[in-house]
Amino acid sequence: MTRELHDTDTAAVAAAAAAANTAVNAATDTAPPLAEIDTLRIAFRGHDGTFVEAVRGLSLTLQKGERLGIVGESGSGKSLTGRALLGLLPPAAHVSAGALRFDGADLLAMPPRERRRLCGRQMGMILQDPKYSLNPVMTVDAQLREAFARHMPKAGRRELREKIVEALAAVHIRNPERVADAYPHELSGGMGQRVMIAMMVSTGPRLLVADEPTSALDVLVSAQVLGVLDEMIAKHDTGLIFISHDLPLVQSFCDRVVVMYAGRVVETCAARDLLHAQHPYTRGLLAANPPLANPPDELPVLARDPAWLDDACSEALDRDRVHRDAQGASA
Repeated sequence: MTRELHDTDTAAVAAAAAAANTAVNAATDTAPPLAEIDTLRIAFRGHDGTFVEAVRGLSLTLQKGERLGIVGESGSGKSLTGRALLGLLPPAAHVSAGALRFDGADLLAMPPRERRRLCGRQMGMILQDPKYSLNPVMTVDAQLREAFARHMPKAGRRELREKIVEALAAVHIRNPERVADAYPHELSGGMGQRVMIAMMVSTGPRLLVADEPTSALDVLVSAQVLGVLDEMIAKHDTGLIFISHDLPLVQSFCDRVVVMYAGRVVETCAARDLLHAQHPYTRGLLAANPPLANPPDELPVLARDPAWLDDACSEALDRDRVHRDAQGASA
């Protein structure tokens, strides 16, 4: 029954996102990227004093208005990649990159004060569980007021209140006045996630990182939240990095998919071509999601190949895939 609901949910999300979920084409290839990451490396010092890389030479680009899905197992470096763009990595992280740019600006060379100004106004991040993202001792009004006041320093209390109620209504909260005065524990999971979307999206960011925004929600509420997210992204023409474990959802909601394994990209393809992915790791992830019709008696176990950790091997496969996508888009 759960799987049936999941497939129905995926179809609903695909319909909601149909207008914006277009294939990557030649125009996208020539346009300057909204965000660019080149050979990003993130390492943490281990107990023995040596650095262990969690992200290893990752490179990707995001175009304006594009929905880029990042998939992979827990610990593959998906969230660290998104946090690196916003400058939200922990102090213990050792970061290096050939380039880290937003709208042409060099984020690595940007002063911390200037980079903080980008967060919220130009870039935002939705975390996966509102229970851990919202302050439990502050009302929704107080938390949204704190966020909006940073971008509207001259606004009075009444103007900020109107802005808060308007933002909550925009994400289809039925009684925004009541929700604004509520504490996080008084909200359902779906309601809390809508509050997070309102907080991050209402300022019209040009780049939004959504880190598993539906993982803590049931499939029906997930469809509603994604519908709200889809509407807000289309309204502001926001570039989206959508981090998820749910491959069918990413295939229906995103334009392009990046598959990560052990801190690096092993495959990139158009979302519509995800079912025809070439890398054995991607094929293994897809096989772990059995079909409803004639499901196998046992789920296949992913047989990991040490060669997947070989940068040269994986990068060659990735370049070949990008080349084929470009040829298909220009045909």
